[in-house]
Amino acid sequence: MKFVDEVSIRLVGGRGGSGCVSFRREKYVPKGGPDGGDGGRGGDVILEASDKKHTLLDFRHRSVFRAPAGAHGQGQNRHGRSGDDLILQVPVGTVAKDPRTEQVLADLSVNGCRWTAARGGLGGKGNAHFVSSTHRVPRFAQEGQEGEDLEVLLELKLIADAGLVGFPNAGKSTLIASVSAARPKIADYPFTTLVPNLGVVRHKDYPPFVMADVPGLLEGAHRGTGLGTRFLRHLERCRILVHLIDITQVTGKDYLGAFRRIERELSLYSKEMEKKRRIVVLNKVDLATDPDALEEIFRAHQEAGYPVFRVSALKRKGLEELLECITSLLRDSEPFEQPFCDRREEG
Repeated sequence: MKFVDEVSIRLVGGRGGSGCVSFRREKYVPKGGPDGGDGGRGGDVILEASDKKHTLLDFRHRSVFRAPAGAHGQGQNRHGRSGDDLILQVPVGTVAKDPRTEQVLADLSVNGCRWTAARGGLGGKGNAHFVSSTHRVPRFAQEGQEGEDLEVLLELKLIADAGLVGFPNAGKSTLIASVSAARPKIADYPFTTLVPNLGVVRHKDYPPFVMADVPGLLEGAHRGTGLGTRFLRHLERCRILVHLIDITQVTGKDYLGAFRRIERELSLYSKEMEKKRRIVVLNKVDLATDPDALEEIFRAHQEAGYPVFRVSALKRKGLEELLECITSLLRDSEPFEQPFCDRREEG
């Protein structure tokens, strides 16, 4: 299934039904009167977060969604039926924005959360409503109102406990495949991961947690280089970040070069990233040819103040200690704060 995490759509509420112009004409009622019923209300367009959806692919090939209109009123004071609501299911973690101002309209981060995006129009009143002492025979009725018409940008931000971050070919896909049932594409060349992958990790008796494998970042990712901003936004909801560093790519004495470049991209993208807890993972230690150099790299990252682990994701070495640290940090960290769904004013 193709992974789609950003779409622009148009949502239109149903038009209200028109009121009816009608008069009673009965054999034994010499003085009839207006009896036109009201039109029904148009249906609303509602976005609902569902954990059964994992991509916005349903919205890629269709961009306009209209709710059903309300039925027209009829004689004998019969009101028209209201239009059914159009409920569109989106993945949990979908954010609805105004495409012009980037204002967040709704954040659907809880399964079952709903947001009324476009309200249906009100039905028109029938001529029975307009009878007065001076106007006994109204021969007019109201037309139904148009529903709201709204352009919306939908962005999907994955919700995960731990996010893997690093340069291409650092071994993120291999790691998530080693500790979970996820099966991302793995190869010995960069950019094999083109879309984020999620895996559920179970370690000993700890509660399972979700790990996200985000495609490799490039320098300038905060400006969109290599689709960087699309990848970075999937890290926004992660509780902790796991830095993966390929030790075979560490050259000279610049031991912290890769770590600092990734940190710079995260900081420039969002200051909120700086508040997240971090773990540094030195991967591919099975390929290390100089134990002394590996020890120097380890000490340099240790002095940065974060937990550091030496692992081989391919050989599954050092993963027990890493998972023990991740579960411990998750247990002590605050859970992801769920925002309320609807940011619009009621009315």
